[in-house]
Amino acid sequence: MKWSMDEVLKLYLVTKEDMHIDILLKKVEEAVKGGVTMVQLREKNSSSHEFYNKAIRLKELLISYKIPLIINDRVDIALAIEADGIHVGQSDLPAKVVKSMIPDGMILGVSARTIEEATRAKMAGAHYIGVGACFPTSTKNDAKLIHHDLIKEINTKVNIPSVGIGGITMDNVENLSHLGLNGVAVISAILNAENTTLAAQSITSKFES
Repeated sequence: MKWSMDEVLKLYLVTKEDMHIDILLKKVEEAVKGGVTMVQLREKNSSSHEFYNKAIRLKELLISYKIPLIINDRVDIALAIEADGIHVGQSDLPAKVVKSMIPDGMILGVSARTIEEATRAKMAGAHYIGVGACFPTSTKNDAKLIHHDLIKEINTKVNIPSVGIGGITMDNVENLSHLGLNGVAVISAILNAENTTLAAQSITSKFES
């Protein structure tokens, strides 16, 4: 695999579906200039055609910056555009099945809220896990909070790279610094910021402090 998880998980940007593609591309580029190390395209309500077209345009942008593009949930889209990776949740296709469908070089990420889920993800061949929700979030209505002590325990007991996700902002990201996470996944705190580049820089700085 050509990507180092230690490097690409540092600041993981997840996209917002309600953004027009031109605005999204501008925001993503500004965020990458501010230190974003990986981008996930998340589309829950778009048609397959819309998802595919967005993915193609986002991939074209990210290639020039050598930033990996992860597709949320849709293995078919990930394969169709030859994305760098795929991320699945516990209600999506099982990670073991997804792993059997994708090329060896493709990153596999899996959402995990328990030690058992993290262990299964590792055994299935996942390259990283997304742990959360770390804080209350309006982005995902069914997100359930996970106690920070459990996040630390998952990272201590299951040897797999991890990224924290869910409600992470500049005001609370420092609270995740000592939980063993490789990085943080952010949506609104970057994409809704007036200065996207500065927001990305600030979140990284506060997490690493």
